Amino acid sequence: MELSALLRSAAMARSSSPCWHWLCGRRSPQAPFSARACFSSCRYQMLQKQRGLEKPVAEGSSRVSILGPAQPLGREELLRLLEASLVHAEGDLVAISKPSGLPVAGKPGELTLLSLLTDLSQKLGLPENLQVIKAAGKETSGLVLLSSCQDTIQHLQDFYVQCRKAGQPEITYCAVTTRIPAALEGEVRTGLKLMQVEDCELVVPVASPSRNSLQRKEVKNTLTRFKVLDSCNGCALLQLQPLTAFPKQLLVHLTLILSPVLGDHVYSSRVGTVLGEPFLLPAESTLPRVQVLDNFLLDKLQLQQQQVHRLPLHLHLHQLLLPAASPSSSSMVLTAPPPSFFLQTLHLLGLTLPQDPDRQ
Repeated sequence: MELSALLRSAAMARSSSPCWHWLCGRRSPQAPFSARACFSSCRYQMLQKQRGLEKPVAEGSSRVSILGPAQPLGREELLRLLEASLVHAEGDLVAISKPSGLPVAGKPGELTLLSLLTDLSQKLGLPENLQVIKAAGKETSGLVLLSSCQDTIQHLQDFYVQCRKAGQPEITYCAVTTRIPAALEGEVRTGLKLMQVEDCELVVPVASPSRNSLQRKEVKNTLTRFKVLDSCNGCALLQLQPLTAFPKQLLVHLTLILSPVLGDHVYSSRVGTVLGEPFLLPAESTLPRVQVLDNFLLDKLQLQQQQVHRLPLHLHLHQLLLPAASPSSSSMVLTAPPPSFFLQTLHLLGLTLPQDPDRQ
């Protein structure tokens, strides 16, 4: 059965009960929207192929472009892409996988995820009035967690606050970096602040923030755990788990370990090279520019430097932790397969994403 038809059929069976019942540790026998849609990477890509959106990546395939579209996608194209991106739907809890380049919110009249949600909900028979709980940033692909139930939203927000207080990562990203970190795993700790650099508002690190700057919230102490999942050809596939939240935190933290994200056209310019050895340039005076890749990497990616400005950010919100449905059950992990361009880049670079990367 076609996905949208299946979901519409499930939605018609919804009862008057407003919320997903794991909130009180039980499921109603008439829990709304009980059809579940958790797809493996193969199923997810198959749906995209059926809808004519993206070709699945096959071993040895070179047909999938790793470049972003030459022109921004229109409303109908984005809706078709999102329609094939449903990762999870149960009760009033919904998760989709957002494409890179689509902002969650924006100015009136702009194409954003929020501006598309009403039409998307109608197409897939999803609950109305969905609100964003967690979401990948504009240039980041990956999970967006949504709900139409205020109790569910509050419960999840409280759960994520508790995770942060306990030092338990609730979000896991995967990223392709243009260099291999010196350590195979570790932590990046630094203060971060927003700073105006000429015409750009940029995030800059503050190694030793003063108590006053922290109290005035001019600077925030931040922490990210990283782990190298695979490395080859001078590049790496990293697992990233931020334990704090700050704009562009992951991109800036990865420059500090001299391993910028592939497709980072803002902060990668802070990592320079002398005789092939990387070093940090001053963040306060280094302006954004299109990422410069060495010839060896360009050859591996089958690109020319003139094309690199179309290279999307290879940062993907891969997994998201959900609270246990009851005291006797365990937490659930939602997983969104990386987009086709990301998988094709892994293939070209000889990198492999483990099926179930260790979240710890």
